[in-house]
Amino acid sequence: MKTQTLLYMFMLLSVLVSCKGKLEKGVVVKQPNIIYILADDLGYGDLSCFGQTKFETPNIDRLAKEGMMFTRHYAGSTVCAPSRSSLMTGQHTGHTQIRGNLELPTEGQLPLHKENITIAEVLKGQGYITGAFGKWGLGFINSEGDPNNQGFDQFYGYNCQRQAHRYYPTHLWENDKKIPLEGNDYKHKVTFSPDKIHDKALEFIQKNKDTSFFMYYPSVMPHAEIIMPDGALLDKFRGRYKETPFVAQRHGADYGDEPFIGKYYCSQPEPRATFAAMIALLDQHVGEVVQQLKDLGIDKNTIIVFSSDNGPHKEGGADSVFFNSNGSLRGVKRDLYEGGVRVPMIARWPGKIKPNTTSDYVSAFWDMMPTFAELSSAPKQKNIDGISLLPILLGGKQTAHDFLYWEFPAQGGKQAVLKGKWKAVRLNISKGKMKHELYNLLLDPKENNDVSDAYPEVLKDLKQIMNEQHTESLDYKL
Repeated sequence: MKTQTLLYMFMLLSVLVSCKGKLEKGVVVKQPNIIYILADDLGYGDLSCFGQTKFETPNIDRLAKEGMMFTRHYAGSTVCAPSRSSLMTGQHTGHTQIRGNLELPTEGQLPLHKENITIAEVLKGQGYITGAFGKWGLGFINSEGDPNNQGFDQFYGYNCQRQAHRYYPTHLWENDKKIPLEGNDYKHKVTFSPDKIHDKALEFIQKNKDTSFFMYYPSVMPHAEIIMPDGALLDKFRGRYKETPFVAQRHGADYGDEPFIGKYYCSQPEPRATFAAMIALLDQHVGEVVQQLKDLGIDKNTIIVFSSDNGPHKEGGADSVFFNSNGSLRGVKRDLYEGGVRVPMIARWPGKIKPNTTSDYVSAFWDMMPTFAELSSAPKQKNIDGISLLPILLGGKQTAHDFLYWEFPAQGGKQAVLKGKWKAVRLNISKGKMKHELYNLLLDPKENNDVSDAYPEVLKDLKQIMNEQHTESLDYKL
């Protein structure tokens, strides 16, 4: 047996012994805490450790230096709700229940069914205290998809992703209680929601420092609207960039408009400076989470994973071209090209994950379920598409995916398959003008050259995977 494999087996054994709470010199060793931080619409190139040059993300960069950076990690989908559904259930979008941003008249989106098994339910079954802080979007309050009904002991933030278009909402939710935000009435901007959410996340860590906890922290930044409170962070970027003011195109978008329409985005005279400041605040929040773990003495028993739910957006004045937010990859949010689904991912666990390492292993959101399940000694989950990443995190031999698959029912219907060096994209499924494209990512990582005509047998194989991996859905039609 290879030395590397033996090392992984030894490290895994030590982790599993710890997870089972065995006594070591009379002290009960806690199960490792798990923190998953999810940025919203943060592109592959929006971190300085991933190549961003127009602003810096020092705390997230430090996370990468102290852990492992994944350069071939993929979101569950190319928009918010299905990406989060894939993350929570361990299934790709051909199998997971939520496959698009299907809106409901109520405050909230189409709910996950109670039959779905989420990461939180798995970890709760292993004795973890579970909390979610930020944007949910997988079921309105008191529905089957309510986070409290999907394994989370505590929830604070936006239940509805439409409401999360606004950073100065009238209220947030704490479990099933509507919490008014002081001074916010859609005319006055007083209480900045990310500050309140962050405070609650830090409180959760403090409260549960002596137990084993799972904290899911789906930040709303840097999703539009593009807005920040006045202060040092915004001042740091003012005047740094040439600005083209963003002017809202619809009445009801700006604070003070009557009627006020929450799903729109407000005007912004300094969109570039504000966007950079939003990511700087996200970076600051990450740094404060890490510092709190150190202050509480639980840093070495906590694994942190950081990622983003899809590629960068263009709404509300965001300028993905100026910031090279997709890292020069093709496409943005709502595309199944690399720029729409490839996202940064960093994992840090002092003493377990080798620091300052980089991996080009091809992984995806649906790998988080089996990773965290194995980490907590939970039984292997059935009916999932993910593979545990614990071997590669601990320096062992990692099983590779046969392929990755995505589907997206909007914009005419789209599918994509990544297998080895090949990436196939199927477009216009519902428009009667179906089109197939094929790219060799090894030679053409920016997907500039469609080689489908030159490799018909390769395309045939990937088309077959698309056909097999799609399962019918009553709510989402391709």
